Amino acid sequence: MTREGVPPAETSASVPPSAPGPAPGSAPGPAQGAAAAPGPASGPGAAPHSLPGRGVPAAPTATYRLQLQPEFPFAAAERAVPYLAGLGVSHLHLSPVLTSVPGSRHGYDVTDHGTVREELGGERGLRQLAATAHGHGLGLVVDVVPNHMAVPEDLRLNQPLWQTLRDGPSSPCARWFDIDWEAGGGRVLLPVLGERLHEALPLLRVEDGVLRYGTRVLPLREGTAHLPMDRLCEAQHYRLAWWRLARTELNYRRFFTISDLIAVRVEDPDVFAATHHKLLQLLREGVVDGLRVDHPDGLADPGDHLRRLHAATGGRWTVVEKILSDGEALPRDWPVAGTTGYDALRHLDGLFTDPAGHEQLAVLHRRFTGVPDDRGGRWAETRRRAAHRVVVHDLAAEAERLTRAAARACAASDDLSLRDHAPWALRAALRELLVRLPVYRPYTGAGRPPGAGDAVLLERAAEGAHAAFRVPEEAEAVDAVRKLALGLVDGSADAREFPARFAQLSSALRAKSVEDMAFYRYTPLLSACEVGCEPDRPALGPDDFHACCARLQRDWPASSTALSTHDTKRSGDARAALALLTECPEEWAALLGTAEPPGAAEPAGTREPAGAEPAGTAGVSGAAGTSAAPGIPGTPGAAGTPGAAEAPRGQGAGPRAPDRHTAWTYWQTALALGVFPPPPDRLVPVLLKSVREAGLRTTWTEPDAAYEEAVARYAEEAPHGPGADALRTLADALAPHLRANVLGAALLHLTMPGVPDLYQGTEHVRRALVDPDNRAPVAFPAADGDGAPGTAGGPGAVPGRTALDAEKEALTVTALRLRARHPELFSVAGSYRPLRPQGENARHCVAFVRSGAVLTAVTRLSLRLAARGGWGSTRLTLPDGVWQDALAPHDAPRALRGDQALDSLFARAPVALLVRTGD
Repeated sequence: MTREGVPPAETSASVPPSAPGPAPGSAPGPAQGAAAAPGPASGPGAAPHSLPGRGVPAAPTATYRLQLQPEFPFAAAERAVPYLAGLGVSHLHLSPVLTSVPGSRHGYDVTDHGTVREELGGERGLRQLAATAHGHGLGLVVDVVPNHMAVPEDLRLNQPLWQTLRDGPSSPCARWFDIDWEAGGGRVLLPVLGERLHEALPLLRVEDGVLRYGTRVLPLREGTAHLPMDRLCEAQHYRLAWWRLARTELNYRRFFTISDLIAVRVEDPDVFAATHHKLLQLLREGVVDGLRVDHPDGLADPGDHLRRLHAATGGRWTVVEKILSDGEALPRDWPVAGTTGYDALRHLDGLFTDPAGHEQLAVLHRRFTGVPDDRGGRWAETRRRAAHRVVVHDLAAEAERLTRAAARACAASDDLSLRDHAPWALRAALRELLVRLPVYRPYTGAGRPPGAGDAVLLERAAEGAHAAFRVPEEAEAVDAVRKLALGLVDGSADAREFPARFAQLSSALRAKSVEDMAFYRYTPLLSACEVGCEPDRPALGPDDFHACCARLQRDWPASSTALSTHDTKRSGDARAALALLTECPEEWAALLGTAEPPGAAEPAGTREPAGAEPAGTAGVSGAAGTSAAPGIPGTPGAAGTPGAAEAPRGQGAGPRAPDRHTAWTYWQTALALGVFPPPPDRLVPVLLKSVREAGLRTTWTEPDAAYEEAVARYAEEAPHGPGADALRTLADALAPHLRANVLGAALLHLTMPGVPDLYQGTEHVRRALVDPDNRAPVAFPAADGDGAPGTAGGPGAVPGRTALDAEKEALTVTALRLRARHPELFSVAGSYRPLRPQGENARHCVAFVRSGAVLTAVTRLSLRLAARGGWGSTRLTLPDGVWQDALAPHDAPRALRGDQALDSLFARAPVALLVRTGD
């Protein structure tokens, strides 16, 4: 999703284009309403155990994600194959391989679906990588991008788009793209100018039969090259426009708010065939063995697309990047193996988060920052306000297109109750419904009755939306839009298309308002601000985790699971460090008191654009939280402590943050990174991205240069202030508990139901931040090495490699090789059984057994456990048989059976991986 594939300067909106000269700066159990269908274990998503003719399993036992880019092409991946095969994974998981914008560091900006990217080594390089991987028993899983294509500076690189813009709606390629020709008067708005058209005219020139504007190359309609420039521009099938017009005037669907990524209509069978031809060929010829489908929620009908893909691939292992909200299930009629694993990540992280400590952090955050409830003080209000801001401002063109469709559909309907709704009322109703949906999108489509789940979601959203209207009769517009969204209105093409377009806009709104805005405003615990997570209630207990695992084993046993991805805002190990703050909120408060003594008050106002306010005031509060923070000594603003509004601190007190929200984010980010002193070259880009995404003081498109300079200066100076020493002291004190979190999460991930997907370099401790920090290439052993994991030179290895690096790698290799040797224990044919420790500290242990033969036990909330004096008499009863710890040194084997005292079981390490060796 966005997140993927968008340079930092483009993550929130259309940005100033390149131009000559200066230019302006997503309920437990099956999805409600889904058609009853067998799970992938027995249904269409099932795959044979292995591919004919070679030893590569059809369904992976474990995958390893590699970020391909010009600095890390196919040849570099091929050199890493011996090492990765030695780790024990079964498949390499590659980022997109088709031709994309030159220099792209991610590949999600595809320009040609018919060729493999030459910058990576071309098709020959991919085939050579596949041959080497297959020779080592590894398969290839490739990322597919069906939702969109790039609008490159040189439009000749995207020939379908070039022909569409040259020949207009009559072009055979016009069906490829989701363009509202009527809204543009038969023309496509191209918001590529760095200035208004009249100012750009002198910068435009015709050369070699094309129109040039700086580095941009555009097609010319036949017979127009000789015209004066003003008339030439008017004669094209596209309208050149100032980039700022995209927000309100754009007439093509795009990827979120990125105007350089135009939506593709893969629901058209011919477009599907053309955009998937090369990948399907590579699948048929055995070069590629599985697929990851990017952003299915952007498609008109994800289920229909996946069924077509399933038929075309012969049922190859396929996972989808579907972000599930709490209580939401993957549609059971999708013929896929499962998701890309953010649902598992949410449950893994939740286990290591203390609920009471998180609540204390939330109170402290409100007191320390002084932010209003709806701009970071409280999650529900913050999320709602962010959604209003995005739908009114950033997605205004998309919302207006849907409003026009609603008006036409109502006018054409025979249902008289749909008549006489003013456009403003339909617009407000649409916005109010969208901002209240708790999931990325509904899945109601043309020709299918609405599912019960979608109906309930929209009914609940409608209840709140009604309250935004002062006149009850005008609020009936909400019911009209709800009926349209559920496909309950017959008649016009607008009515038939409305459910899909509503769902597509819903998905974009959820991603942009939650992941790319609210997550940067509501920051009590940054590790909880992650894709698929719930920032206001991140903590989950063992019962929640076991229920998740039981569902995976029952319904989606071959689904991916993840701890880190190319899209996570912080790597799993970085989040493991942050989660410890929920076990020591008092120490965090003390650190803030040292680093940021009273005086740096939050600015009173923000620079949010006009129109960002909700249509009504229900559920939105502008008042700052005022509750005290009992039990958190040193809380700024608490009783007996100086308040945030007191006089500025004196000279020599250290670097001053531009505001307390930024200071909070900085110190948590520095703790997550775990490098001392915190390096400005990594912290400055992350902090600037954070304040721009938050959109409270500065944005990507309307930057406040002075404020951003203050943010950057603070990130450069803070490592030399008093907070840096306090942070190092806290990190040192937390080190034993970080070990428990890192090893515990890793072992759970590698042995729980599903297919673990390891992100590059994470077999060691990798504390990475948001892209581009987490997408940097990693170093692998040279081709002439033995490839054995554990040798110096593995990814992420440095001269100062820690004992925890080695310990995590040994755990990873042991678990992966165990999965590789005994895939049946972890597959659909296996089983999952929770184990319940007994004793006063039982809640600090999570344990389960797979197929009666492999037992996982880990320590959770170890700092709280230590405060309680350790395990005491807490015990775990092992299933029948003799067990041996696979992680214990080979020269110190122990035969275990029956009741085990946890202080003995965890004497060597906070985790145990037991293998049954006899009766």
